[in-house]
Parts: sequence; C-alpha cells; structure tokens
Amino acid sequence: MTVIDLFGGAGGWAQALAVLGVRDIGLEWDEWACRTRAAAGHLTVRTDVARYPVGPLIGRTTGLLASPPCQAWSRAGKRLGLIDQPLVHQAVADLSRGRDTREQLMPACRDERSLLAAEPMRYLHALHAAGQPEWVAMEEVPDVLPLWQQYAQVLRSWGFSVWAGILNAADYGVPQTRRRAILLASRTRSAVPPEPTHARVAEPATLFGPGRTRWVSMAQALDWGATDRPVPTVCAGGGPGGGPEPFPSGSRKALATSRDLGSWKHRLTLAPGARGSGRSWSLRSNSMARATVRRADEPAGTLFFGHRVNECVWVPGSAEENRSVEAIRITAREAGILQSFPADYPWQGTKSAQFQQIGNAVPPLLAAHLVAPHLGARVRQSDFGLAA
Repeated sequence: MTVIDLFGGAGGWAQALAVLGVRDIGLEWDEWACRTRAAAGHLTVRTDVARYPVGPLIGRTTGLLASPPCQAWSRAGKRLGLIDQPLVHQAVADLSRGRDTREQLMPACRDERSLLAAEPMRYLHALHAAGQPEWVAMEEVPDVLPLWQQYAQVLRSWGFSVWAGILNAADYGVPQTRRRAILLASRTRSAVPPEPTHARVAEPATLFGPGRTRWVSMAQALDWGATDRPVPTVCAGGGPGGGPEPFPSGSRKALATSRDLGSWKHRLTLAPGARGSGRSWSLRSNSMARATVRRADEPAGTLFFGHRVNECVWVPGSAEENRSVEAIRITAREAGILQSFPADYPWQGTKSAQFQQIGNAVPPLLAAHLVAPHLGARVRQSDFGLAA
C-alpha cells in the first residue's frame, strides 16, 4: 500500500511525508522538478498525469495527494482558469460517473492547463471501485475552492467524510501568509482541518486548549539577527567568505563600510537592531505597483514565481539609512526556507526553474499538518528547521 502524489512537483508533499516517516510515489512531468525530487530521495515516475493509466494503482493506494498546476488560476497570471471553470466542473461531473469527456471539452478551454484540475477525479473514480483510497488531501490556490466543494459532494456520496476550505500556511508555522484551498477526505475518520499552531498575535494557553505561538517571521526562519556568530568576511567577486556565489544584480564592488555590509543583510549574521540587520529590510513580492511588501520581522507574503513580474526582492526598510542600497533578488535557498523546505534542499535546474519549482510547491510544514492525522503521526516544528 502506498501514497500517490499527483503533480508531485519538486516534493512539497513528499518532503512532509518523509519527515513523518512515509514515502510517496510522485507523478510529475517537469524535468527539473523530477531531478529535484530524485536528488532529495523522493520516488518519482516522470509522466503526464493526464495520460498515466490508473490500473496499476488499483488495489495498492492508501492515500491520494494532488496539487494540480495553479498557473491557470493564480492571481499572478492571466487567470483564464476562471473563464474555463464551467468546463472543469463539467469534466469533474462526467469523470465522477465514469465518462471521460476531456477530449471534447479541451478545445473550448482558454488555458489548456485548466482541465488538469479535473484529473484527480479520474483517479478517484477508478480507485473507488476497489474501496480506495483510504484518505485524500488536495491543495490549490483559493479560487479553486468551488471546484474542491464539487469534489467534496462526490466524495461524500461515496462514503467519505470531507472538509474543504481555505487555510493560511502562517497559522501552521510556515513563515509565509500563503492562503490555499484545501480538501481533506477520509473513509475511516472525521475529516477536519488541523488545529492552528500559530497566530498573528501570540495567544496564551487556556482551560479550553493550548495557546498559539506568534507567526514565524522571515528573520526567524532565515536565522537573521543571531548574536552567537561572527560577521563573515565579504570579498569582491564572491559571497561571504569569498564563496562562489556572485554579487546580486551583477555588482562586483568591494564592500568595506558598515553601510555596504548592510546590502549583504541576508548573507550576514548581525546583532538585532544593528545597522543593516535583517530587521531593517523588507521583502517585495513582485515588481507591480501594488506588490505586497513585508518587513523581515513578519512572515513573507505569498511567493509567486514563473512570470517576469514575479521577482521577489529584498528592499531597504529605511530609506534614510539605506539610500544607496539597491534591491537584492531573493535566493532560491531563501525562498525555499520561506516555503518551509530544508536549507539544503537540492533544487535542480536554472535559477528560473528553481524559483518556479519553489513557487508551485505546497509548503512541506503545512502539508505535514494536513496528512499527519491520516498517518497517526505528530508534527514537530523543529523537524522542519523552524523555531517553534
């Protein structure tokens, strides 16, 4: 018996399961995502989820995970999935009755990726005949919630307990206020959302339950502001300590003054409140005029990548102190940490490919909270390299 991960991507669900002591089999088409999964030790079948036969999975599947590609629905793109939504609803309804009308519906879709959100129903219908899977967890951008509610109606008619709604990843210790439409279903237990562990403002324990920790900030997650480490040497042409990483934005100047060191704020470890420390910087989510900007002592906004305007950059938090410091693009390592991946997660491919993988992934820490009840497991924040 195994867990099948549709649209496995770079391994958000897989990483969560690995931490909880379970392995999944991911079905994924993108070459670089497959290479990242392989480098991380996650089992993967490189295939087109829309064409993969369900037959080999029947009788072997205990859990089904799905995070269909969000580009057709995301607010960071053209959102043609919203126009195609009636067609996707039709495909789900047909597939739930064993009728495959995808080929007839596809020509009418404005975005060919829209119908991928109906694919999980093809698998669910085939597996249902064998009394499987035992449980289901699916994740997508908030605008897909009506589709998840349609799935919920079908699954309930098949005997599942189902919950569908919107959850905020920051409420579960992820250093990012990433809101996602979630569907949870089970044949053996009541499907309910996991209890939040964090809140915008810390809440003390009461007679009615444990308290909640304050949202994890970017500075906490990236370990900025620690006082027990020396400030690394910054050398021209390389990263801290003369490492191989080039200066951002093509800059190749020697950094000598404390103000200059401030431009390496996220590469350095500086005392809290020090000039140029992490607390004086903010993360801007993209290059658009109304982009979300969050201070380093807050969680990040939703990380979007894969489009030219979706370039997350660090910007000076104080114009008076940092007039001469230019914006610095976030690194893949930093972006991965803000998605709750390990700092050493082996992202593969070009920088653009790495950022796209990160932006498309479900945060592993959120995923762990979603699947842990089905596995009889307990989630520990420290297992994901983040402070409790």
